[in-house]
Amino acid sequence: MTCLGYAQVSTNDQDTELQIRELEAAGCERIYRDHGVSGTKASRPELDKMLDRLSKGDEVVVWKLDRLGRNTRHLLELLDDFKARGIKFRSLRDGIATDPDSELGGAMAQAMITIISAFAQLERDQLSERTKAGMAVAASDGRKAGRKQVTADHAAVKQAHKLKDQGLKPADIGKIIGASRATVYRYLTMEPG
Repeated sequence: MTCLGYAQVSTNDQDTELQIRELEAAGCERIYRDHGVSGTKASRPELDKMLDRLSKGDEVVVWKLDRLGRNTRHLLELLDDFKARGIKFRSLRDGIATDPDSELGGAMAQAMITIISAFAQLERDQLSERTKAGMAVAASDGRKAGRKQVTADHAAVKQAHKLKDQGLKPADIGKIIGASRATVYRYLTMEPG
């Protein structure tokens, strides 16, 4: 039996470190991580690798249920697949497991998985609705949603190029101008005017 962990965050700004620490403490021998990949995406590369690698007797451990499934239906399909293949499942923060021999397992755990995943889906749907409503209000007020357009004439872009010409690395440039490394790389692809 192999204990495999799965960690996932939706944006590059988020960090999987807390999930990783708890998965390691739970005894995971290998941890698959999807970083900056939305949980709603049909394909998550590391999750797909883990699912392909699983065999009977293995255990999948996640930090929370909402890290695993795209939605309630997908989560329940995965759990049904695990059960059919003889794979155990445990959610650390939700305090549930499908292993009937564990103190967290059994029929009550199955019922809790269904209920918790339904509420997690409800929460995601409500957040999506609030976001869409906010974007509609912004549009009706003549504002655009999303980050402001940065052009090659922007002061930060010019400063990034100036610092690069002085021999600084993108990580150092980011610290100076207060931007992420990815933003610095984007700035450096723009030709200053």
